[in-house]
Amino acid sequence: MSVDSTYATGTRATAGALVEEFAAAPDAGVREAYRRLVEAVWDGGTLTGLALPAASEIVDGLDRAGEDRAGLLAVLLGLLAEAEAYVPDSPVRAAVRQGMDRYLDLLDRCEPDEPLAQGLIYLLAHFPEDRDRILAQVSRLELPVDDLSRLDRCLRELDPADPDLGRVWPAPSVWRLTDEERAFDRAWIASLSPEQITVNWRNDTRNVWAYMGAKAYWTVRDGVPAAIPRVPHPADTGATVPPAAEAGPELLRPHAAAFRCPACHDGLDFGAGSVRCERCAVTYPVTRGILDLTEGISDAAAGTGDEASANLLRKLAEMPTMGLYYEALMRPEFLRVAGSNWDAAVTPAAEDAYIAAHVRPVDGPVLDLAAGAGRWTGVIAQAVGAERLVALDMGLPMLNTLRGKLPEVPAVRASALELPFGDASLGAVVCWNALQAFPDDAGTAIAEVGRCLRPGGTFTLMTFVWDTDPVYRHFQAAHSFPGRPAGMLLFEAEQLRTWLAEAGMVIREESGSGTFVFITAERAA
Repeated sequence: MSVDSTYATGTRATAGALVEEFAAAPDAGVREAYRRLVEAVWDGGTLTGLALPAASEIVDGLDRAGEDRAGLLAVLLGLLAEAEAYVPDSPVRAAVRQGMDRYLDLLDRCEPDEPLAQGLIYLLAHFPEDRDRILAQVSRLELPVDDLSRLDRCLRELDPADPDLGRVWPAPSVWRLTDEERAFDRAWIASLSPEQITVNWRNDTRNVWAYMGAKAYWTVRDGVPAAIPRVPHPADTGATVPPAAEAGPELLRPHAAAFRCPACHDGLDFGAGSVRCERCAVTYPVTRGILDLTEGISDAAAGTGDEASANLLRKLAEMPTMGLYYEALMRPEFLRVAGSNWDAAVTPAAEDAYIAAHVRPVDGPVLDLAAGAGRWTGVIAQAVGAERLVALDMGLPMLNTLRGKLPEVPAVRASALELPFGDASLGAVVCWNALQAFPDDAGTAIAEVGRCLRPGGTFTLMTFVWDTDPVYRHFQAAHSFPGRPAGMLLFEAEQLRTWLAEAGMVIREESGSGTFVFITAERAA
């Protein structure tokens, strides 16, 4: 990399003036001054020509700014280092690292929940070459175990011979796996190429940086996050996934008229022991009350659906506690990051109340779309009656947990982008905290809901919109998940309104706190 060519447009005097303007800004003008500084050196993860001269000025500015403002500068230094974390001999990252003595000295004066401490911990997480020194200094802070495990993970170097991938978010410390689950992890990791291992490692690291950055930025900007109720860890309580009740097509048969074959769109035959499309000559497995419409067995391939059922049972056994981890440990933290819910303004009780107040079905089944592990399936069942409800998701571990908790509710494994239901066949649809799981195709999913809803039926959803602050928006977007390794993609509110209108729905209610959005729409006649 050529320093002259890449960082030729900035001067230290210009950078120093911006830092001084920020440090001296009146309290009412701090956010705007910070935004000007950020935008001058950093553009959504890409460095500007002013980044190199600014790095040293920002390090020096730590001593001139008050504690809260120094915390904001620490977050910005972390962003600069992160932008070129994997660029060999990055001059900007090197310039940021030159301040290591100062960072550690400032940290020595902090308490763990202070804004400056959180900003510094996020910044320090980008320098694994200083791991021993950083951890020695941090040890006196007595960080909460989750914070310490995040920092420890970011300061580790990849060991290609023994890569430890996955299970890092929201903190490595929450993942206490059984021997069987560790064996499952080792098996999928062993199937990866060296290049895939490196990509997965870096994605894991980015996820942890993004969580740490979001927490630090909220703390230095808005104050210490509100505590959220600590849910007992499944490993401490001995909680297990209740076995999904044995059930066949009879559990789904009351809703048979609403279903259609995902391939040919003809109706399905819910017989004595199987679900079948006669036109396609395909049998779909039903195991433990879960109908899998993704893996049918054709008559030409086999005479029965036994092979598909055996395959479904095997998949249900993989990582069976994922649903427990999600509900107890992952979902509350996801709401903090995606929904800017560090102030705990949106509670599970508030979500329950919204669903109960706004789901208003007409005749026909009620679909819990992307139902996950079933926490809100139970709420919907209380609102409309379990006998009306069908849960749909693509994740078998989640459906397995759902069926164990709600044996009276049938489940379907199928795509949200091509719902296995006929036109105007559903009385209501709920999609709660899930639309962002398929953001590239959210418009398609909403169009499918509009197609399947009967006139007057409600579509009730909760999802997330982008934060208007570019720094926090970066932390939202930097989270990657198995279905979207490039990073999280959220929505603009106006885009959601457009998709709903195009799907023939009229918004009856829209609200939300932070970056949450709650919407109830009705299918027009």
